[in-house]
Amino acid sequence: MDETIQIERRGGHATLTLNRPQVHNAFDDALIAEVSAALDALANDSSLRALVVTGAGATFSAGADLNWMRRMAKASAEENRDDALRLAKLLRALQFFPKPTLARVNGSAYGGGVGLIACCDIAIGVAGAKFALSEVKLGLVPATIAPYVVQAIGPRQARRLFVSAEIFDAAEAARIGLLHQCVAADQLDETIDRQLHFLAKGGPAAQHEAKQLALRTAGMTRESMERIDAENADLIARLRVSPEGQQGLSAFLEKQSPPWARPQ
Repeated sequence: MDETIQIERRGGHATLTLNRPQVHNAFDDALIAEVSAALDALANDSSLRALVVTGAGATFSAGADLNWMRRMAKASAEENRDDALRLAKLLRALQFFPKPTLARVNGSAYGGGVGLIACCDIAIGVAGAKFALSEVKLGLVPATIAPYVVQAIGPRQARRLFVSAEIFDAAEAARIGLLHQCVAADQLDETIDRQLHFLAKGGPAAQHEAKQLALRTAGMTRESMERIDAENADLIARLRVSPEGQQGLSAFLEKQSPPWARPQ
């Protein structure tokens, strides 16, 4: 089997690459488990100064894997809750990762991929990337990623994008705060390297405390997020097994329009 992630060390930083280009680096339970384990290991590496997160191929991450969605559409509410909690734990680990994190957004990101970007301290993306929070089209909501996306772009922008599910481009992503910079594809690595150069000048202990200070001042702690994650896992589990969620998921998987989107 191919590795679902790759980790490369160069100097004081590591690059974690989602390595499922054949499915646009979509999430499934195996990918979530491998990324979670990698984050735990890297968090305890005292020689690590920074972590870069990116995707293989032309896409950062397309969000949920179709086969995974098929399995979860047939699962119970309890199984869906446990599934949501596993993704929530991954996102929480990235949000509170003890070293600076950079999202190298090499291409488009949807759903959970947007959540990964929002959890990174610094996000730099290519000009051609597209983004969407399209869950309402399936009768669902972006529950697990919501706290991190709302913190990144603010509640006003989140309200618009959560309910409209519209696709937006990298320039808009930068304008609303999901990306810090939008650059040409041939400038992406140079821009990442420049950011790593600046990060290398900071004291590691001070950077750790500075990151936690920013999060704490914004009202976000591990303890508060565990409570919110549990509530949001209950929410998404309830919606996935609801009549509307089942109709939306079935329509999406069968490449049809859900009942509410069909001409009357």
